[in-house]
Amino acid sequence: MANQQHIIDDKITFGELVQRGRDWLKFFKSKGRFLLIALAIGAGLGLLASWLKKPKYTAETTFVLEESDSGGMGGLSGLASLAGINLGSLGSSSGLFQGDNIMELYRSDHMLIKTLLTPAEDIDGQPLVERYIRFHELDHKWADKVDFEQLDFTLDREHFSVQQDSVMKAIAKIIREKELDVSKPDRKLSIIKVSQTSKDELFAKAYNEELVKNVNEFYFETKTKKTAENVAILQHQADSLRGVLDENLLTLAGLQDDRPNPNPLMQRATVEEKSKQVDIQVASSAYSEIVKNLEVAKINHRNSSPLIQIIDKPRFPLLETKLKWYMGLFLGGAIVFFLAVVYIYASRLYQTNIKNTEV
Repeated sequence: MANQQHIIDDKITFGELVQRGRDWLKFFKSKGRFLLIALAIGAGLGLLASWLKKPKYTAETTFVLEESDSGGMGGLSGLASLAGINLGSLGSSSGLFQGDNIMELYRSDHMLIKTLLTPAEDIDGQPLVERYIRFHELDHKWADKVDFEQLDFTLDREHFSVQQDSVMKAIAKIIREKELDVSKPDRKLSIIKVSQTSKDELFAKAYNEELVKNVNEFYFETKTKKTAENVAILQHQADSLRGVLDENLLTLAGLQDDRPNPNPLMQRATVEEKSKQVDIQVASSAYSEIVKNLEVAKINHRNSSPLIQIIDKPRFPLLETKLKWYMGLFLGGAIVFFLAVVYIYASRLYQTNIKNTEV
């Protein structure tokens, strides 16, 4: 019973809640001067931050990616099958690379690092990674972990040390998570936008251009790799058969020159000549089939090639993002004012509930 009575006595009525609210409001009014000073200090700090904070620049490239349509080969496949040609063996690698995969290529370590190691003409031909390290002062920030004077980024990556690879992966991670954005403005369209944001305007533009160039070239080569290999193999076979055919024709002509008027009663003398004629017919038939397959493979190779057309390229001046002075004024004042209120509230709770109890 005593415990139940204690619980009932600890309940707060609505009137008591209102009274406590009035007390707190009165208390905060008594600290109005302190809060105004905190508000002014915060606004001043926010204004100062808006002046000192470096702006960020964004370089954007948009391009349209049109995949090959294998359905357009249906009629050609029917005609080729009548001629004994199997287009399935000459097919494209459309199943290997879908259009959305190019967006993941832009975020891969391989492409990001390859671009960082690319010399940029707009930046005195030096690798982009050196510009990034110098502008962001990583040689000072990471001085206790990395000796940048011993690192040569002009070497082939196969000859990089473990420390160099670690630095490249760390920078690539920063770019992927904080500076790079790859997206489709509209999921229904085949337009892709690649944005690079940096405090270094020159780096943002150069890195964006080189990244788009490297990724699109890699995508195109990988997309058409299988059909290009088929074309190369068939072309080699056609050249080899043509050489065999030409050699047999030359040999047959030599035999006919050696026997300009053969004796029709002597059949044995014409056996070698007839054998070469058979070789020529076989080589000619094989060469004709290879040439037909080669032409079909070339058509298929052209059809499997994706279309990548640049729409917009980054141009100076780049899009600039900077903390406006009025936003700095507002945010700085609001943050410091809130912290001051929390400080006053916590101080009073400490004095009333803890300090008085100790006394």
